[in-house]
Amino acid sequence: MDIAKNILLLKRSLPAHVRIVAVSKMQPVSALLEAYHAGQRMFGENKVQELIAKQSQLPSDVEWHFIGHLQRNKVRYLASFIAMIHSIDSLKLLHEVNMEAGKLNRVIDCLLQFHIASEETKFGMDMLEANLLLESKACLSMKNIKIAGVMGMSSFSDDADLVRSEFRNLYEIFQRLKLLHFQGQDTFQIVSMGMSGDYLLAIEEGSNMVRIGTAIFGDPNN
Repeated sequence: MDIAKNILLLKRSLPAHVRIVAVSKMQPVSALLEAYHAGQRMFGENKVQELIAKQSQLPSDVEWHFIGHLQRNKVRYLASFIAMIHSIDSLKLLHEVNMEAGKLNRVIDCLLQFHIASEETKFGMDMLEANLLLESKACLSMKNIKIAGVMGMSSFSDDADLVRSEFRNLYEIFQRLKLLHFQGQDTFQIVSMGMSGDYLLAIEEGSNMVRIGTAIFGDPNN
């Protein structure tokens, strides 16, 4: 697997405004370093312990993104270095991130995760829950988090029309939230959707951040 070549081909094929988070879960540090030397700086992990182990072995200018379901009692292990948390699905979790970031005088970028897939196993909020979160006094008083956009995962399906409709739904949620809660604020700008199998569809439907693993590193199980 030529990681450097894969990154180059991806960057050439994507619009300039779309950023790539290299999903490096289950990959050895050597593979991450190969991607790093090819110019990749944003890496995404979904396990706290694995992320911490890798963070200590990679250069300090790597921008780490946490993309998995995050338990509140694990936030403190990431707070000193994490650049963005993609998986905020409750006010309690957001409060924990704000509290731990505050202890370190940091501001952590966060994405609100929405449940857009047909599978019930996926995490995420709905529009009502998001509005209640964003309108709460607790959220409005938080100084150490920045809500930078939204994230969602499509159904694991070969039905392109289904996947496209789910991506379109997330982009419409993003637009409604921007109108209701972030009008005139340039900080709310990220739509994180699309992975190796469906990122082209996601970009067509408004994604400006894609989470790519297999198309960069190959299948970690092989």
